[in-house]
Amino acid sequence: MGYVRVSTDKQAQEGVSLEAQQVRIRAHCVSQDIELVDLVVDEGASAKSLDRPGLQRALAMLTSGTAQALVIVKLDRLTRSVKDLGFLCDTYFREGLPYSLVSVSDTIDTRSASGKLMLNVLMSVAQWEREALSERT
Repeated sequence: MGYVRVSTDKQAQEGVSLEAQQVRIRAHCVSQDIELVDLVVDEGASAKSLDRPGLQRALAMLTSGTAQALVIVKLDRLTRSVKDLGFLCDTYFREGLPYSLVSVSDTIDTRSASGKLMLNVLMSVAQWEREALSERT
């Protein structure tokens, strides 16, 4: 299952960012022979919280067995919080669970130790970017 998000209503209305994310996810799934069972969208939703209707629906699809992987274009489309990433990894993407996280741009696959390391490094950078943007604004 794919998940796309934009943080501002303007981005959501223009559709360019959402459309570009959808195109990349579909292409990646085709190239990797991943069955895309659904593509969930959160329009105008910040990544500072996991309390987003689309994301909650996507996570419910994992736990119900409807989907086995969450495919995103980039980690910052999922979350910009190291704490929230830790929760997601512990709850959905840890070793022993049947779910995986695939990030197209970041080349992350949580089934390997190196993929988990890369995930944590990139999330630290994403959180810093969000905090730096907040300071500038």
